[in-house]
Amino acid sequence: MSATTFTAADAPFVDTGNTAWVLAAAALVLFMTPGLALFYGGMVRTKSVLNMMMMSFIAMGTVGTVWVLWGYSETFGPDAGGGLVGNPFTHFGLSGVLDQIYGYVPANAATGTAASGGIPGAAFVAFQVVFAIIAVALVSGAIADRAKFTTWTVFTVVWATLVYFPAAHWVFAFSGYAAETGGWIANKAQGLLFGGAGAYDFAGGTAIHINAGAAGLALALVLGKRIGFKKDPMRPHNLTLVMIGAGILWFGWFGFNAGSALGAGTQAAGVWVNTLGATCTAMLGWLVVEKFRDGHATSLGAASGVVAGLVAITPACATVSPIGALIVGLAAGVGCAYAVGLKFRFGFDDSLDVVGVHLVGGLIGTILIGFLATKGSPTGTAGLAVNEGLFYGGGASQLWAQLEGALSVMVFSFVVTYLIGLVLHKTMGFRVSAEDETQGVDLAQHAETAYDLMPLGGRIGASAHTTPSATKATETTGANA
Repeated sequence: MSATTFTAADAPFVDTGNTAWVLAAAALVLFMTPGLALFYGGMVRTKSVLNMMMMSFIAMGTVGTVWVLWGYSETFGPDAGGGLVGNPFTHFGLSGVLDQIYGYVPANAATGTAASGGIPGAAFVAFQVVFAIIAVALVSGAIADRAKFTTWTVFTVVWATLVYFPAAHWVFAFSGYAAETGGWIANKAQGLLFGGAGAYDFAGGTAIHINAGAAGLALALVLGKRIGFKKDPMRPHNLTLVMIGAGILWFGWFGFNAGSALGAGTQAAGVWVNTLGATCTAMLGWLVVEKFRDGHATSLGAASGVVAGLVAITPACATVSPIGALIVGLAAGVGCAYAVGLKFRFGFDDSLDVVGVHLVGGLIGTILIGFLATKGSPTGTAGLAVNEGLFYGGGASQLWAQLEGALSVMVFSFVVTYLIGLVLHKTMGFRVSAEDETQGVDLAQHAETAYDLMPLGGRIGASAHTTPSATKATETTGANA
């Protein structure tokens, strides 16, 4: 059949190549949550490892469930007003979604253009739910060592419903793709306050990283400081786990960013390259800061620099050039290396530096788009329009739009999360008792320990869940640098 015989009435069809890539990318992003569990688990003390990892794992169960029920509809359902949130009932239980094909472009007989395929609704659902899961899991690092597991479990559902799904609607719900009508950041043609172009956020710098970072700060303030904060050593207990977790996160992040192209093509390939470049320079930047400031370049610094670079390039990966990506990564590596010390200066206990890495890194990447956006980016080379940034002669309009989008999500997330945390703290109790915190939340919350440190030939009949007296003597303690 020749191209000119296609008409707009041709039935939509599925592009199997694009679908295969989106499903593979979804699997990569899902793998990031266990990677995050290892990354976070290695950074806490021995007595908190399992609890820290479970806080990530439980998000897979709770958020995955509510996504099917109302989360997808709240994010991509028809806008309920003002571009703020989707209708949670339109696609409740994924009603009317699985038989859809997204991204289908009908033929144009006048130009001889053949119809192009898309991806099934189920593939889009799969790709988006893994973002929701890891966004919730990221928040947990700010309250390590001291949170009640049951309250945290309830928090994951409430926060996803009241904070993440609305923010994702703002950023990811483009009218005419999956959403009938979408969110204000995704769709506005003019900046709400300053005029000019709408904000760019390709893969979730605002909806995920700034959102999770601001939420982590709010919860850290609600729960208060750990016993011994700024007094007792609280260094990571297992840097091998941290390095493995960082490696898994880096691996999965190619699905996170390049998968957000929702197709296998020029844009996805360019995003992959930018993601690699920014992560490399971020790691180098963090290590240079450590060497200059502390005299040593550490494995924890290398892992943290990797994550900082991945966070920062997430919003910018499609709209900056490869050189721009290197700049974004370097700025994030240096900036976040210094930002993790803010908790000591201002006195808030962000246990695993969610604020210093995710909030600050997300802000750096989102704002730098206003300077570095260019037609030489993956989006531009794919033949799509790009509003150029200040350094490329585009003026300040894009910068103002980026500031608007970033600050809007940050303020919204902090305020609503603080209220959620405060209500749960007053009703259920969010923080464990001082005795349980001192003993360790693994035993107190799960009746388990991560490591059996009893010497060979120890007391016969001891429970596998009993922490031997030798545990405290051999435990490595300290705080995340």
